[in-house]
Amino acid sequence: MALHSELKFRRDLIRKIMADNKIDAALITCNTNLLYTCGQIINGFIYIPINSPAILFIKRPNTVRGEQVEHIRKPEEIVDLLEARGIPAPTRLMLEGDELPFTEYQRLASLWADADIVNGTPYIRQVRSVKTDLELNLFRRAGQSHVKAYSRIPDCYKEEMTDLEFSIEIERIMRQEGNLGIFRIFGRSMEIFMGSILAGDNATEPSPYDFALGGAGLNASIPVGLSGKRLAPGTSVMVDMGGNFNGYMSDMSRVYSIGDLPQKAYDAHQVCLEISHELSETAKAGTVCSEMYQKALDIVSKAGFSDCFMGTRQQAKFIGHGVGLEINELPVISKNSTIELVPNMVLALEPKIVLPGVGPVGVENTWIVTNEGLECTTRSPEGIIKLQ
Repeated sequence: MALHSELKFRRDLIRKIMADNKIDAALITCNTNLLYTCGQIINGFIYIPINSPAILFIKRPNTVRGEQVEHIRKPEEIVDLLEARGIPAPTRLMLEGDELPFTEYQRLASLWADADIVNGTPYIRQVRSVKTDLELNLFRRAGQSHVKAYSRIPDCYKEEMTDLEFSIEIERIMRQEGNLGIFRIFGRSMEIFMGSILAGDNATEPSPYDFALGGAGLNASIPVGLSGKRLAPGTSVMVDMGGNFNGYMSDMSRVYSIGDLPQKAYDAHQVCLEISHELSETAKAGTVCSEMYQKALDIVSKAGFSDCFMGTRQQAKFIGHGVGLEINELPVISKNSTIELVPNMVLALEPKIVLPGVGPVGVENTWIVTNEGLECTTRSPEGIIKLQ
């Protein structure tokens, strides 16, 4: 499918959910949603009427041209430009209510003072949770690059390294394999640089961010992930680097050991593999997310690791999530999620256990939902890899 047709198809998916909710226009301006609907990042807006072609209103860059492109200095010009094109004012308008700053939301809502304003963020996230064929191909390609980069991680290690030094070397090979570097996350209070390296007891440190595991971080300004401590013999290191190789985030975690670990660590890791294998073999289109979560809890409880599953001092309340243009898309695999899997959703499943005095174990892969089951895009060895 040509990119032009692909983008129109995506906008039509948004139009369908607009029609279902009696919304006659959408005004989109946030980067990720612009990338989804018009294939590029602009400083401006895409206006999607329910029954006519979408129009780009661009402030920057000034090089974009086309029949459906208007260059503006401020959003107030949109109203007159639409009227000049014979497009009626919306009576029910969709804005990105969960993403826009209050002042900008109010300013855009005031463009059509008589319109009923609807928060479109949940609708757009719902549409984006089911991927197109083109998007699925991008995920598969990203997974291949992700796996190739991870295959080089053992060569990054040198004795007496800190977790920061190890991370720098891994970041370098990720970039060499084509990683774009940027780590897109939904939500105003989620930040991280490329991904997470968690070693030893740093994995027990709580974080304010809603990631699976925390970590103290290097600085109070980004309190998550590696802490700058030396990698110690008898401890584990979890590498969880985001795989943004083409705009789409693949997610993958693997565990490495500095020397040998206590047998309990290998046992706990095997429990995580059992959870991953059980979910990947039984989940398919129609499976309810909460059922997947409960199945994971049952396995870890039977094995006796409930107190350190998905953290110790602070435990995450999910074992997976959707991925896409952002690392944390719908659905969430959690206790109260009643969402059913549908074909072409893309998930990261990440059962993890943290052992005080040793560190994190577990696995994370990216999966495509099909009618028959789950297809892994990050297939590679899942055992604990000894670094020295």
